This record gives sequence, C-alpha cells and structure tokens, in this order.
Amino acid sequence: MKRPIYLDYQATTPMDERVFAAMKPFFLDHFGNPSSPHLYGWEALAAINQAREKIAASIHASPDEIIFTSGATEANNLAIKGVAEAYFSQGRHLITVQTEHRAVLDPCRYLESLGFEVTYLTVQADGLLDLGQLEAAIRPDTILVSVMAANNEIGVLQPLAEIGAICHRQQVLFHSDAAQAIAKIPLNVETMQIDLMSLTAHKIYGPKGIGALYRRKRNPKVQLAAQIQGGGQEDGLRSGTLPTPLIIGLAEAISLGLAELLTENSRQQVLRDRLWQGLQSLDGVILNGHPNQRLAGNLNISIEGVKGMSLLLALQPHIALASGSACSSQNNLPSPVLKALGRSDALAQDSLRLGLGRFTTAPEIDQAIAIILETVKSLRSGKSYKLF
Repeated sequence: MKRPIYLDYQATTPMDERVFAAMKPFFLDHFGNPSSPHLYGWEALAAINQAREKIAASIHASPDEIIFTSGATEANNLAIKGVAEAYFSQGRHLITVQTEHRAVLDPCRYLESLGFEVTYLTVQADGLLDLGQLEAAIRPDTILVSVMAANNEIGVLQPLAEIGAICHRQQVLFHSDAAQAIAKIPLNVETMQIDLMSLTAHKIYGPKGIGALYRRKRNPKVQLAAQIQGGGQEDGLRSGTLPTPLIIGLAEAISLGLAELLTENSRQQVLRDRLWQGLQSLDGVILNGHPNQRLAGNLNISIEGVKGMSLLLALQPHIALASGSACSSQNNLPSPVLKALGRSDALAQDSLRLGLGRFTTAPEIDQAIAIILETVKSLRSGKSYKLF
C-alpha cells in the first residue's frame, strides 16, 4: 500500500539517519548510567557533556545553562511554574499570548487556579504581537513574559530581540518556547535577551522524548523551583537518569540543522511558494499568518465552503496533514490560533496546516496540489463523501 505524502512536519519529523547513527552506539555499547562511578558511567557522562556544549553553543549559551528534559512541554512547565514558585514573593502576574501552544497556556491556567494573574495578549491579523500592547501590559508585579519563537500552527516568527529588550528594560524575565524554531532560524539568547528557552528534538529530525530548557545563570541569574524531585540530576532542577542516546540525538539534530539552515530554508521556501501558488487557483483560499515572517516550511490556509474535517478525511489516504496543532486536531473545534487572528468559526475550522520538511520533494508538492484541488472541487460539487 502506497503511503500518503507527508506534509505534517510541524507535528513531528522522521529521524534523520545521521542522527540515528550518532545515537546507536549509546544504545548498544556505551550504555552506562552517567551517574555511575566507573568506566561505563564516565563514557556516558563524557558524551553528555560534549552534547551539552554543542547545544549551548548553538544558542550562544553556556553549557551549565542547559537543563535536559523529556521535551518542550516539560521544559515549558519547568520554566513557567518554576519561575512562579521561585518568584511568587516578588509578584504573581504573568503575561503570555493567546496563540501559544497548550504547553504554555495550560500551565498558565493552572497557576491562575492557585491565585496568580495571567494576561493573555491578542495578536494582530498577521499573527504578530503588538509590542506596544506588550509593554503596556507589564506591571510592577509582573514576573514573567512567555512568547513562543515560531507558532506551531501558522509558523509566524515573533520579534524575539524586541520582546527581550522590552522585558529587560522592565526587569521582567522572558521565556520563549522555541520548539518549532531551534535549528530552523538563528537563535542567540544574548542578543535576544532571552532568560528561558524551551527546546525539543522531534521537530528537527531527532528522537522523541528529549528536550531541554535554557536557564540564564548570569545577568540575571534566573531562579527556578524544581518540578520533579529525586536523584538530584541537572543541578537538582530535573531529577531522573539522563537518557544518553536521546541527548546525543538532540545535539546531533541541532548541529545538522544549523549546518544546513540556509540551504534548507531556501529549498523549503521555494517548495512552499510553489504549493501556495498552485492552491491559489481555487476560489476562497485564504493565507493564515504573516506572508513572509514565518517558518520556511509552513503554509496554513483556510478554504471557504468546505468542511475542514470532511476535507481531512478525503485527503487522508493521499496526504498526511492536519488542521491545526497536532495535540488538538482531533477535537474538530475551531482553531484558537486562527480565532485570535480574527477568522470566523467556519474559517478557523476549515483550515489546513501544510508542513514541509527536509525530505519533502518537488514531485510530492505537485502531487499534493493536484490532489487538494481535485478533492476541494469534488467536495464543493457534492460528489464525494461528506462527514456532515
């Protein structure tokens, strides 16, 4: 059976064979627990230290500022709840954005249940944050601002350096969920004045189950309250045996992504523009998010007059894609991200997120265009099966 064309790279990515090759020895040969005081443990610890150095260098941080986690969701929780618990005597107000991933929004709502206040900023019609609105929202008791680097649904890239400058002028900590951005755009925690940044491997051709949190330790030193207690690993901030092969995979995935960043972004942008141009032959196709300030491999569109779930079901045998975030695409509700852009319930529900990646080819894009065009035309004419 022929497998569908994969256009869901914002949900997850296939592992790059080069990443798997780097990880393999640490599954089979160098399998020691890095906490163990013997050769096997020392081998694992040395490899982890080298990986930590690579990851830190990729974002212009110091190795001791990298905390390994199970992924970006855990990193977000450690950053947001860890800051709230550590700084609650200084203030109980946080600021985030309506278009954030649930891994940020849900911890914020949890903190609200404990008595914290959270301001959820709106975005402009193109998905970008209004910096004046952000600055006006900061209060004397604000302790943290959390704004994602690249949106997981519409791919919009927020102006991190400008946001960091505002936060530091106001002496407020700045956290950014960079799960979709690491190794896809240049990130510099110094010039962008980022205090906490969440990373993950499986969005960049690495393994699932591993991520990291950058935590600034100098100017200022960010205090965090641990959310997982146990063996005291990672300076006591994230206890648990370090998964050596996964950490190696994270470092290798980031290194490869940065080495190929310019050429791969250029290639994906050409394919994305080709896809967008091909789909514009349909009536009622609307681009969601800023046309240029977005990830090279992201295209999010709404299609008038076609039920989103009906279209997804019809496309499913041919193209693997989603209508929004992978974590919430099964509920058939209008996308909160698209609603925040001012889209109607219908348009927010009748959307497609087309994610291109390292292994997407031009023939696949041409096939996808033809399949989507034909499917939409069939659904509009009532010739194909409809869910509703």
